[in-house]
Amino acid sequence: MGSLLNPYLSFDGDARQAMEFYERVFGGTLMMNTYGEFGAPDPAAADKVMHARLDTSGGFTLMGADHPPGEDYRPGNNLSVSLSGADADELRGYWAKLSEGGNVSVPLEKQMWGDEFGTCQDRFGVTWMVNISQPQG
Repeated sequence: MGSLLNPYLSFDGDARQAMEFYERVFGGTLMMNTYGEFGAPDPAAADKVMHARLDTSGGFTLMGADHPPGEDYRPGNNLSVSLSGADADELRGYWAKLSEGGNVSVPLEKQMWGDEFGTCQDRFGVTWMVNISQPQG
């Protein structure tokens, strides 16, 4: 599989309801994980959605999450572009070019779920998320 590019939506505490709504609209398979499943220290964030992915039979992929704890939610900053896949060299190359001259908020490095992940805003103000999947063992 090659790399994927898809929208990543951010919600103000209602990601579960929104993603379930999109599942009803588009059909498909919805997967969700909460901050609590990954050991979030803040009990108020435990049930919030850390990551959701809807894959539809029509070939759409829509991802989303509740805005991360401790960050301000402002309409207008609720959309990112996600690049994901297993081709580490390709995705690291995209990361290097997108982050150059921009602002890195999460360095591209191994995360608690096992993948390499990073977030940056490019020099034009577009937020990019890069996730490099690790081989399943």
